Amino acid sequence: MTNQTNLFDSIPSNSSGKTIFNDDGKVILYNHFFNSVESDKFLKILIEEIQWSQEFIKMYGKSIPIPRLTAWYGDPDKPYTYSGIAMKSQAWHPLLLEIKNRIESETDRIFNSVLLNYYRDGNDSVSWHSDNEVELGENPTIGSVSFGGMRKFSLKHKNPEHHNHKKLVDIELTQGSFLLMEGECQSYWLHQIAKTKKQVDPRINLTFRFIE
Repeated sequence: MTNQTNLFDSIPSNSSGKTIFNDDGKVILYNHFFNSVESDKFLKILIEEIQWSQEFIKMYGKSIPIPRLTAWYGDPDKPYTYSGIAMKSQAWHPLLLEIKNRIESETDRIFNSVLLNYYRDGNDSVSWHSDNEVELGENPTIGSVSFGGMRKFSLKHKNPEHHNHKKLVDIELTQGSFLLMEGECQSYWLHQIAKTKKQVDPRINLTFRFIE
């Protein structure tokens, strides 16, 4: 990669955060946090230079490929396990560090690892879940950055019958957007990226975390 240290020269953040909700956790959306030119550049670098893996999960006694490619990067000795998949952190890629520094400066939050998901087309997805693994501690903050095609990010409360929120909250995660989930969000809410039959461009999502 060339001129890596200058990727962000004179490129200010061009979005202020919009609070989606602030009840049983807080979700803030920064649309166009990264502009279209840098987002296109970052997407290409991430596709070509990240060490992507096809992971498998056990279902009904069979080994099933999860419907997306993944990668785990971060500080040394920060392993992560979800859905029975154990991941060992790879050393930070310079671009991931630059993106991390950018969102840390905006939010005054600290992250030491990132899970990357590569959604190649509408058949790739992630089912309903919360990011509440023990490694993340209580009430983790998740910083989610998206590059590439728009995908619908849905949240639903775990106890909608005892809550004033509507059953489903849909957010369009567009090119260069940054979504921050914090507080008790992972305790009370589930989220997903559903499959779609619409023609969608490839998308890469980076979910920055702090492993204790």
